[in-house]
Amino acid sequence: MSKLYLARNPKVAARILDGEMMIMSGRDSTLFTLNKTATILWQSADGSTPLDQIVEERICSEFEVDVAEALKDAEELARSLAGHEILQISEQPIAQVNPSSGESR
Repeated sequence: MSKLYLARNPKVAARILDGEMMIMSGRDSTLFTLNKTATILWQSADGSTPLDQIVEERICSEFEVDVAEALKDAEELARSLAGHEILQISEQPIAQVNPSSGESR
């Protein structure tokens, strides 16, 4: 299996309210509430850290879960969020655009 890289879509608004991550889609203004696992995935989606590393270092250290099962679930979740244009997924690192300047970082 090839490595997957995740990046937050810069066209969505995201805030933590009362301990829950709230994300509004820039595509259709749909509001999403992320659970704790999805919030970890969202916050870790920097475009340069591979999904398997996020799962091993951030999710498995937080929850008592098998790495292979957690990776499978995280990939399904990431693909679902990408389907709503909340995350971007690639097999290569993803250059992040700084929304305030339009520059890649």
